[in-house]
Amino acid sequence: MITIALHADNEKKTLLENFCIAYKYILEKYRLIATQATAQHIRLAAGLIVSELLAGGLGGDKQLETAIMNDEIDVLLSFERVDLDTVHESSDHNTLLRLCDFYNIPYATNIPTAECIISSLERHDLDWREELRRK
Repeated sequence: MITIALHADNEKKTLLENFCIAYKYILEKYRLIATQATAQHIRLAAGLIVSELLAGGLGGDKQLETAIMNDEIDVLLSFERVDLDTVHESSDHNTLLRLCDFYNIPYATNIPTAECIISSLERHDLDWREELRRK
């Protein structure tokens, strides 16, 4: 089954909640995982079943990284606070994105890209990831 990792900074949790509410009918067909607080927010807001990792700062971000490296994640939706006035470099966030690039995992860092990925999932364009895993 396709696994979607959901990740959001505190300032972006509401945005991710709203996205999950809007696309619940698609997301409920897949395995969802998230760090502790994000999982709780999505469960409460959208009523989706979300496997819960540790809190991000207590190892949940590292669990996501490990899952990517072990080919256990097929898509990452990661919304991070963006501040154009200051340089905000989150090493955990950058590591997640670099790993996705290295392992060819589609990821979105904003709503329009997330909508493109969700549409691809609905059309079964990413089913090839499951086929690869079976070989």
